[in-house]
Parts: sequence; C-alpha cells; structure tokens
Amino acid sequence: MTPPENQDSMAFRHDALLAVFLIGFDVAARTLLHVPNVSPVAASALFAGMMLRRRGLALVVPPAAMLIGDAIGGFYDWRVMAVVYAALTLPAVAGILARRHHAPRVVVPVMLAGSLVFFAATNFAVWAFSGMYSADMAGLMQCYAAGLPFLKYTIAGDLFWAAVLFGGAFLVQRLTAQRSALARS
Repeated sequence: MTPPENQDSMAFRHDALLAVFLIGFDVAARTLLHVPNVSPVAASALFAGMMLRRRGLALVVPPAAMLIGDAIGGFYDWRVMAVVYAALTLPAVAGILARRHHAPRVVVPVMLAGSLVFFAATNFAVWAFSGMYSADMAGLMQCYAAGLPFLKYTIAGDLFWAAVLFGGAFLVQRLTAQRSALARS
C-alpha cells in the first residue's frame, strides 16, 4: 500500500502533467489551426475543472494557454483580453462545481452555456472598449449582430473539443480498466 504522502505527491504530479498537456494542446491548436473561434480552450477549461483534483490548477489552464498563445500570436486591447480570459476561465469554475454530477449529463449544457457567455461578454467588451461601434444601444446591437456569424463556430468548436477531451478520457479509462483486468487474470 502506498503511503498517503506518496499518493498526494503522485496525484499532484498527475494533475500538473495533465494541466501542462492541456495548456500545450490549447496553445498548439490556437497557433496552428486558423478557423475563427474554433479553439479547445473553453473545453479544456471544463475538462480541467471536472478532472483535476487541484482546483487551482484547473483555474490556471485557460489563462495560461491564452497568455502563451497571445504572446506567440500577438496581444490586443488589454481590457478585451481580460474579458476573454475571464470568459474562458468560467467553464473551469463550472467544471469544479459540476464534479459531483455524471459528466455526460452536464458537459453539453455547460459547454453551450459557456459558448453563449463567451459570445455575450466578449462582444460587449469589443463594443465597450474598441471604439468600433457607437456608444449607444444601436452600436451594441450592431456589435452583437456582427459577432453572430462567429457564434456558430464557437459553439461547434466548444462541443467538438469537449467531445475529443471527454471522449478521449473515457477511452483511456476504459482501456486502462481492461488492461488491469487482463493483468489480474
């Protein structure tokens, strides 16, 4: 039997490795794939929130991935960036809160909600801080209308990447269980 301090150390190492993998995966996808708003960051935030035992690490994944990706691809208005980073961290918070629920039941609704919050928050930030739209209700509506074509990519990307991450984890768990069962027999 493994002593508790070794189990805790192993659990932290596992969480840290998974967090580093997710950050690297997000950065690679953001810098190599060029489909607008199709990014795994929100899905990996939800995945980190639901899978990592260390909640703090789950909250680090999205902003770290965004910061590294933006350092490579270029920074923009810090106020808009702050809203983007916050909106992409919310799925990690939702994942932490949804841990006790069966994952397949919550992943799709939480991802959809995350996509919609991201759309609402980031378009509001663009309207408020970019100077591209008039500072009135007509300008705000024009900004949201201009963002609508990208919403379908955000939703599709978030759901796709969530399926990849959660589906991949399910397959790994299943293969590991089968391998363990074979080793015992």
